[in-house]
Amino acid sequence: MSASPSTPTAALNAMPRMSPGLVVLVLSLLLGLQPITTDLYLPALPAMKEGFGATMTQAQLTLSALLLAFGCSQLVWGPLSDRFGRRPILLTGMVAYTVAAIGCALTQSMEALIFWRCVQGAAMGAGVMGARAIVRDLYAPAEGARVMSKGLSGLGVFACLSAPLGGLLSNHLGWRAAMLALAVFGGVTLAVLAWRFQESLGQRNPRALQPATLGRTWAQILRHPTFVAFSVLTAASYGGLFTFLASSSFVFIQVLGLGKTAYGLIMCSMSFAYFVGTFICRWMLPRFGVRRSVALAGGLTLLGGSLMGVLSLLGWHNGWAIMLPYYLFMLAHGVHQPCGQSGAVGPFPHAAGAASALNGFGMMLIAFAIGAWLGHRLDGTVYPLTLGIWFWSACIALTAWTLVQKHGEPAHA
Repeated sequence: MSASPSTPTAALNAMPRMSPGLVVLVLSLLLGLQPITTDLYLPALPAMKEGFGATMTQAQLTLSALLLAFGCSQLVWGPLSDRFGRRPILLTGMVAYTVAAIGCALTQSMEALIFWRCVQGAAMGAGVMGARAIVRDLYAPAEGARVMSKGLSGLGVFACLSAPLGGLLSNHLGWRAAMLALAVFGGVTLAVLAWRFQESLGQRNPRALQPATLGRTWAQILRHPTFVAFSVLTAASYGGLFTFLASSSFVFIQVLGLGKTAYGLIMCSMSFAYFVGTFICRWMLPRFGVRRSVALAGGLTLLGGSLMGVLSLLGWHNGWAIMLPYYLFMLAHGVHQPCGQSGAVGPFPHAAGAASALNGFGMMLIAFAIGAWLGHRLDGTVYPLTLGIWFWSACIALTAWTLVQKHGEPAHA
């Protein structure tokens, strides 16, 4: 494995076999696993907690444990996909995901639900890791950021639909119906992969799983300043998103008194802002380049987070005071994630799976820590949400204006 720029042979071998539209569809489905799996059940989370007689910590664990399994599993899936190819790993992951979703729907205890959510998170890791690696297999870093933004636009569509659908299903059919909807999505994704997806990895690495080789590969990735810069950016940006995801259902439903359907619509509007942000990203990249686009988005992030924090400290505790600033955050999130995810993997054309895995692991480690913190800090006020997002906004802006500006030049492959 070399960190120096080179042209991946897969870019020549794989692209004629899959149309650009099919690649974007596959990316949208795989990347969409994450919002579908988290957002669809959020409207039902308070009712799920009451139904099982669970504690707040247990309820948060259904989300944070899923994301910890998601992050850790990528450290396994990444090298496996470098060794055996993307296709067998993706198919295995989607079978496991669908089975786990059915297990969640049929569970009779909170402990069993947490177990199946862990399995689901581990399986989801194969899909999201694979999506990032596919982009690096097929495209050079600069073009990869634009293609990744298209896939993340698809993610935005699924995110827009997930929370309202989850609210409707949980209101009329109960939370188990929301879990069965995840099984349907998993089955559809599995079918598309089995029938249409062609292997994107041009050359497998037979030594990818050897402990010495794997250790050297991880060490080289973790030492690379471009990887570090973009991974810190994606982790901080996801930290702001996850703070909202993990606390918003309790804040909006229990603190502010909104219904589940209304909360689902709020989540939809938040996802739509992210969807718009991915289009802004594609408009900005050819005009400003990656580093300047990230810097401009960092200013928007800090503006949104600061407005939210200040308004909450002034006593403006209502949906508009939270959501209007958060729309600014999500517009910028639509720039940071495509640039960050493609940029982190960009320097490693021959170890894209391992680089993708480490990038994803970092984001999920942050998410798990936030979930554990919120389990003890949700206190019946808006402050854990608003001040938490303000903190992550400052971290994002600082990273965008320093590390990314110094080390964020994408490799030319």
